[in-house]
Amino acid sequence: MIPRHIFDSDHEVFRDAVRKFFLEEAYEQHVQWEKDGQIDRSLWNKAGAQGMLCPGVSEAYGGVGADFRYNMVVSEEASRLGLTGVGFILHNDVTVPYLENVGSEAQKQKFLPKCVSGECIVAIAMTEPGTGSDLQGIRTTAVDKGDHYLLNGSKTFITCGQQADIVLVVCRTDTDPKAGAKAFSILIVEDGMAGFERGRNLEKMGMKAQDTSELFFNDVKVPKDNLLGEAGMGFIYLMRELPQERLSIAVSAVAACEAVIQETVKYVKQRTAFGKTIADFQHTQFKLAELEAEVTVMRVFIDRCAELLVKKELSTVEASKAKLLATELQGKVTDQCVQMHGGYGYMWEYPVARAYADARVQRIYGGTSEVMKLIIGRDLLAD
Repeated sequence: MIPRHIFDSDHEVFRDAVRKFFLEEAYEQHVQWEKDGQIDRSLWNKAGAQGMLCPGVSEAYGGVGADFRYNMVVSEEASRLGLTGVGFILHNDVTVPYLENVGSEAQKQKFLPKCVSGECIVAIAMTEPGTGSDLQGIRTTAVDKGDHYLLNGSKTFITCGQQADIVLVVCRTDTDPKAGAKAFSILIVEDGMAGFERGRNLEKMGMKAQDTSELFFNDVKVPKDNLLGEAGMGFIYLMRELPQERLSIAVSAVAACEAVIQETVKYVKQRTAFGKTIADFQHTQFKLAELEAEVTVMRVFIDRCAELLVKKELSTVEASKAKLLATELQGKVTDQCVQMHGGYGYMWEYPVARAYADARVQRIYGGTSEVMKLIIGRDLLAD
């Protein structure tokens, strides 16, 4: 394994604490949470007390002002243990940064300290029943009524949708077809607002411990104070934050690859066939060598992207490359590792089976692999 230089000793001390926390508070419990369809809410408060939530939030709002590498540590350790139900990655890397980077001072004072403590879970609602990666197809509307917006529409596939205390809802505040990207805004919808309803907790192929929901907005009166940033700037804000979201997905993908290879190495050393272990077969050695080499290369690239993000130099195109390549590799690695487990690889009690199911959505959310290719290709062919 090539030594990693992206982390210093403080990061590694934090990593030890995070891993210990997950092993004590989430690892064994995760099996039950998969059956429940969501994690225990108390885990959020415990994680907040350990400084694992929103490490990037400034001290003025209860955080420590750490850089993205601390977020990476949380993501990597959760992924290595197969804790896909733990929604801290979305909270830390995707949703809370919108409040931190765009929110008003009043919004930051109101929400950020509770985000850090685990009292406030934040979800973001972009996807709708009729539109996914194409955000221009969003139909949820918010009509300006003077001192409030009247919000109507529905969202689906919303991570943390059942447990979220606030939801950042991407909606149309301008229905003029000529408005283009300026038609969209982001509203902060709080739990308990009249007309805001949560649908069923969706039953998924994988990530079974992660609550994923339908959300409905029926004449929800959202105060103007809950407009995030400026009206008509929602699409711009999304574009600004997507590189970190996509890199975050790539970080978890590589960590998951490393973990499933380790599990497979242990298995093939123990499992016997035709009088010798599976590990003794040259095909097994070659396949594992191929996967390990590819993951090593990917790790170096993702770490480099993370260095650029910390310096605020990571472009949308490079983040798209990271997301595309890492998640496609995750699909390949988990598939091949299931194959090396034979029939046992298809059994849910084996980590490799759950890793296989959990991996599939990585190529879909945060922008599909096809959308990543469009972004990269258009940039490559631009004049």
